[in-house]
Amino acid sequence: MKPAALTQDVLPALDTGRLLLRPRTMADLEACLAMDRDPEVTRHIAGPWGDPAAHRQFVEHRITRAYPRGLGYWSIFAASAPERFIGWVLLIPDHGAGPEVEIGWRLVREAWGRGMASEAARAIMLHAFETVRLPRIVADIAEENAVSRRVAEKLGMRRVGEADSDGKRYVRYRIVREDLRGG
Repeated sequence: MKPAALTQDVLPALDTGRLLLRPRTMADLEACLAMDRDPEVTRHIAGPWGDPAAHRQFVEHRITRAYPRGLGYWSIFAASAPERFIGWVLLIPDHGAGPEVEIGWRLVREAWGRGMASEAARAIMLHAFETVRLPRIVADIAEENAVSRRVAEKLGMRRVGEADSDGKRYVRYRIVREDLRGG
C-alpha cells in the first residue's frame, strides 16, 4: 500500500496494488446513490433508501461534513479501471459522535465475493493505526449479515458484544492496535 501525504483537511489516497482508494467527493454522489438503490446492497443497513430526496440529502451530508483529522470516507476503484466506482470504505466517529471510531464498507453487488471489501478495509485499518494512531476501531454489523461479519473476522476483529438498534440485532467487532503486532 502506498499512502499519499496526509494533510490537515485531506485524506490520503491509498493504492493497494489492485484497488485505488481516494477521498469520497461530490463527484461520487450519483454512483453512491445508484449503489444504495440496489436492495441487496442495503438490505442489512437502516437508512432512507426508499425516499429519494432524503437519501440524496443523507449521502450529500456524509460526503460534505467535516470529520476529525484522518477520518472520513474513501471511494474504491479498481486499479485496472480507475473510472469505475466499486464502493466505499469509511473510518468515522461511531454513531457520528465517538468516542470510538468505526470502520465500515459497502460495495456494488458486481464486486462482491472477490476480496475487495477486505482489501479496502485492511488499507483503511492500517491508515487508522499507523497514520492516525488510533488505539482501536470498531464495526457494528447486522447479525444476519454473515458476509460482512466474515470481512471483520478476516481483518482480525473480534466479536465483543451485541446491541439492538433500528429493529435489528447488531454484532460489535473490535480490533486494537496491539492485535496487529501479535498477529
